[in-house]
Amino acid sequence: MGTQVIIIIAAIVILFFMGVKIVRPTHRGLIERLGKYIKFAQPGFHWIIPFIDKMYVINTTEQMVDAQPQEIITNDNLNASVDAQVYFRVIETEENVKSSQYNVNNYKLQIVNLARTTLRNIIGTLTLRSANSERGKINAELHNTLRNETASWGIVIVRTELKEIDPPRDVQETMNKVVKAENEKIAAIDYATATETAADGVKRAKIKEAEGSKRAKILHAEGDAEAIKLVNEAANQYFVGNAQLLRKLETVENSLRANAKIVIPTGTELVNVIGEMAGVLPINMKKDTTREREKLSNED
Repeated sequence: MGTQVIIIIAAIVILFFMGVKIVRPTHRGLIERLGKYIKFAQPGFHWIIPFIDKMYVINTTEQMVDAQPQEIITNDNLNASVDAQVYFRVIETEENVKSSQYNVNNYKLQIVNLARTTLRNIIGTLTLRSANSERGKINAELHNTLRNETASWGIVIVRTELKEIDPPRDVQETMNKVVKAENEKIAAIDYATATETAADGVKRAKIKEAEGSKRAKILHAEGDAEAIKLVNEAANQYFVGNAQLLRKLETVENSLRANAKIVIPTGTELVNVIGEMAGVLPINMKKDTTREREKLSNED
């Protein structure tokens, strides 16, 4: 009798611990009894009836699935290896957690297949060059399509990332050569532009230097002209009369040197004739003789 009681108590204890379930804060639980949903399990302690109840625990944190590389034929008939990553999470509410389990079979696998199909549809309409240059557009279209298609799955598509778009090796080598040639062309154009700019700078500097030299010569010439003008004005103002007198004296001197005959009127002094010829005021000899006589009389 005592042994049977111990066995029963041990069985009860074992069944109790078998029914203990702990839900973490990052998860939510769905409890089913004999295949029928009966309860939503929040984080914490829960007990279910062993062998009758069953709990399904769902992760509600952000998760990532890889769409896996696939060969896609682009619009210009080139094969490209395309891969993408999808980030999503199950919404924590009871209805959304139930939808992730009851509205879709294995939502992770479904997301991968849907992402692969969507990528084929999008990239198939683009050339390889445009597909590489429009990654943002491809990501946006992929994200919108997945979000709309999974709206009833109880999940939210956080973001999508186009991981790679790799062309065939020979095409990649050709594209690398084209890019290298374009870069060299741009570098040559930049060098030519820089050289031309430097030449223009030197040209402008020489023009400025020539203009400065020209201006300096003009100013110097104007200064010389002004100085000559001032000298001429001074000469005309102060030396014209004397120059004319000097010219007359030179004429008399030349006449006398050449033994020219000079006719002297009666009663005219020779010195006055010479003075007239030279432009000098005549000397009044009579007046001077009278003065001399008066001076002698006074002395007597």
